[in-house]
Amino acid sequence: MTGHENSANGEHLVLENAQLTLDNGSVLKALTLAYRTYGQLNDDRSNAILICHALTGDHHPSGANPLTGRAGWWDNMVGAGKPIDTDKYFVICQNVVGGCAGSTGPSTLRADGTPYGLDFPVITIGDMVRAQNLLLDRLDIPDLFCVIGGSMGGMQVLQWTAAHGDRVFSAIPIATAARHSSQNIAFHEVGRQAILADPDWHGGNYAAEKAEPRKGLAVARMAAHITYLSEAALQRKFGRNLQDRERLSYGFEADFQIESYLRHQGISFVDRFDANSYLYITRAMDYFDLAAEHGGNLANAFTDTSARFCVVSFTSDWLFPTSESIALVRALNAAGANVSFVEIESDKGHDAFLLDEPEMEKTIVGFLGAAAIARGLPAQNHPVTGDAHD
Repeated sequence: MTGHENSANGEHLVLENAQLTLDNGSVLKALTLAYRTYGQLNDDRSNAILICHALTGDHHPSGANPLTGRAGWWDNMVGAGKPIDTDKYFVICQNVVGGCAGSTGPSTLRADGTPYGLDFPVITIGDMVRAQNLLLDRLDIPDLFCVIGGSMGGMQVLQWTAAHGDRVFSAIPIATAARHSSQNIAFHEVGRQAILADPDWHGGNYAAEKAEPRKGLAVARMAAHITYLSEAALQRKFGRNLQDRERLSYGFEADFQIESYLRHQGISFVDRFDANSYLYITRAMDYFDLAAEHGGNLANAFTDTSARFCVVSFTSDWLFPTSESIALVRALNAAGANVSFVEIESDKGHDAFLLDEPEMEKTIVGFLGAAAIARGLPAQNHPVTGDAHD
């Protein structure tokens, strides 16, 4: 049985008594998927673009975010007349399973009124994509014109083409890799340990204790945020500038501007994110390894996809360096895939894909335009109905 609800905050899909079998064999028997759509689906339902969000993202890439009141995390990219043009394409973004912005995750209440907490099953990138497939089925969309995302979103893009290649016409993985490096796993582990060390974590049962591990989650965010920037960007923005040269605290207060910036990032983050979701989703990223899932040969992951690819990297991204994108491109070439590759000169680090990068915008506009011609997209659109398509 399915239920469907429209609201000003986006559209929420409830799958009641449906079964989502996870990679670890567990089954979620009742699933809520929070998602948002933009634009109009055309008559033959062939102009849908799925945006996959990164670790701390949600299903509000554009327009006002009802949770924060701020513009969406990709507002510069998604909208009428923007690179992902909602006048041309029907755009979908779904909060991942395991998240905390509306989709089923560790903070979701069970039938007895208590949150899952650490009883929530382990999730993978594959599980996230499998849930997105359920959403497409619910919307009666047979396949995607394009799937696009950066960082963890890029991992989802790769999983889509590897596991559901018959459902993807084109793919744009940005600032991502087919697996995490040991350094990436190490940074995630520092963040996880900061959460676990917070006395308000209570073994993951902090909701029952009416507490939140805010300090630990804030430190996790601070550590991760350093990896999203480049040394050049940090130096340009903050250098060694002091907050107040007349009053130094010797470690107790934020003496340097970079300290103040990181503390603000941590404090603002805990108001919108759940600590257990952070643990689960970072683990999902760490577990992701497409080559290992295909006999140790990354090219084998793409043998069954006919999707055309545009791989994008940034010169100053040391979290997912260009070398990872090159390895991906080589695997795609070995699989005989249609692939183009762009390395964009930028000193903004990993977060460059979220910022104003004209070359990235031009690349995406050009790739989508060429793919649309190849797809033969019709010009006549019509609004998506809120009716169920079971």
